[in-house]
Amino acid sequence: MSSDHLSKMLTPAVIENRTKHIGKNFTKNALLISVVASLGLTACSPSQMSKSVPAETSSTVEQDAAVMSESVMASPIAINLASGQQMMIRSAPQTSVIRPSPSIIVTPETKDNYQKNEANPVHRTTDMAVSTLSIDTDTGSYANVRRYLNEGQLPPVDAVRVEEMINYFNYQFDDGKRLGNAPFVVSTEVVDSPWDRADQGNKIVKVGIKAVDSSWSQKTDKQSMPPANLVFLVDVSGSMSSRDKLPLAQSSLKLLTEQMRAQDSISIVTYSGSTSVALPATSGDQKAKILAAIESLSAAGSTNGEDALKLAYRQAEQALKKNGINRIMMLTDGDFNVGISDVDEMLDLVKDNRDRGISLSTVGFGRGNLNDHMMEQMADNGNGNYSYIDSLTEAKKVFGDELAATFNTVAKDVKVQVEFNPDVVSEWRLIGYENRVLAEEDFNNDKVDAGELGAGKAVIALFEVTPKGQKGLYSDRRYGENSAKEINANTKKGQKNNELGYLKIRYKAPTSGSSKLISQPINNTSHALDKANIDTQFAVAVAGFGQRLTQSEYINNWQYSDSTKLAKSSIADKPSSDTDGTRRNFVTLTELGSALDGKR
Repeated sequence: MSSDHLSKMLTPAVIENRTKHIGKNFTKNALLISVVASLGLTACSPSQMSKSVPAETSSTVEQDAAVMSESVMASPIAINLASGQQMMIRSAPQTSVIRPSPSIIVTPETKDNYQKNEANPVHRTTDMAVSTLSIDTDTGSYANVRRYLNEGQLPPVDAVRVEEMINYFNYQFDDGKRLGNAPFVVSTEVVDSPWDRADQGNKIVKVGIKAVDSSWSQKTDKQSMPPANLVFLVDVSGSMSSRDKLPLAQSSLKLLTEQMRAQDSISIVTYSGSTSVALPATSGDQKAKILAAIESLSAAGSTNGEDALKLAYRQAEQALKKNGINRIMMLTDGDFNVGISDVDEMLDLVKDNRDRGISLSTVGFGRGNLNDHMMEQMADNGNGNYSYIDSLTEAKKVFGDELAATFNTVAKDVKVQVEFNPDVVSEWRLIGYENRVLAEEDFNNDKVDAGELGAGKAVIALFEVTPKGQKGLYSDRRYGENSAKEINANTKKGQKNNELGYLKIRYKAPTSGSSKLISQPINNTSHALDKANIDTQFAVAVAGFGQRLTQSEYINNWQYSDSTKLAKSSIADKPSSDTDGTRRNFVTLTELGSALDGKR
């Protein structure tokens, strides 16, 4: 742009006034730039800007401002505009107002925290024949993944926990057997793996457990549920103000309150800049009082709990119900500070109260500072559940449809151990459960904590195995034959060749400190996946989807569309398996994943 054109944008009076303070040796262009710089910058609201510009000159101002802005910003003395603010350059009222260049929009850095878990490796059976794990009934990962997909983006790899994806759904296990007096049935099945190469012949081994509690379940009168003492520990810091956080948390608590009975009690503890008891222990039939307390919650201040967790435990202890359900429900958007700076100290507090009969569950809302890792750890150590609420529909599922599974524990410290027969299985891997794997010796150690099983809840663990004689990931060993033969000989003495493996399950009654053991062999008989139980087919479809989201190296050419087809087929074969519509919703998610990943 020429300096002559630039000069037209300033009145002669202004130039004459400003040049009195400027040396005569400047060039005309430098003079004009200096004049503009000396006029200063002022942050204005849109209303202030409109008042500064007469209506009849606004069109000319917009045209001239664009040219002027380009010249000034390109000059060596261009003034940096503050990020995120709209700035303008102006002089005297009689001059044209120069509109700002567009604000720089910076996407806030996400502070979501997910635990990094490497996929379980493939094990050679002759080296390691035993897999030991704690069951996992959390569902937070699935709901969080669903929100990402519904918002049009693939989830971070570390946000995907395959076992939580699988165990989000309800399974019937029509083929399950009840062993002894265990409060659950056990279902096992071996099917062809859809993920192996043509030269592998791999199999999928399903181990399923479903709680069956005679006192109370989803299908019986809720009046039979043990009395509940619930303490809602609610984060009301300023970051909880968005609609998908505190307002959704309040709606969720209202759903839960409507199901409470006279024998139940509810307390509310809030924390932000300070901690307070918003509602002392109140009988569950005083719904108006409870709902009013929930409605009165508002988000403001920083997240500084000042012993909020300890206060919540004191409230729970004051209203303790012997032989009842005593649980704290922590509702937060993420990186909470509850007055305990040391993570180990906080987890120790959770463990100590767990052993005294007060459990802890965590419920996540929103994103941006979601501490998924910490919330899962606290729930695991508190003998509770970790859920993520992305909608009121999910709140209804967690606090309504599955209230029994959420609160009423029928078996605690449930551990699963599978010993694979090296005569039948050359290699194996556990799918998911990366942060639930236990040492072999932990299985018989009652001091080692494990997962809890709620009334009516079903849990599945899947293994992929390579049969003996098939090509696996490992090459044959030159010097390992004698060792392998010795192991095989010892195996034959105690096991039958028609056994693929041996399943053991340890569990404790809700109020017991000693575990019970049940066991059964896993038969070495398999069939095609399309001939498998409907629950097995659907679980495999979900496992394939979860592994695709994590970019697993073990599923070869399996695509999102393969999960779509398998899930659709299983639903079509047994529509009654999807009475709540969650399986059809899963099909939609597989289609979204396919579209977002560009793979059909």
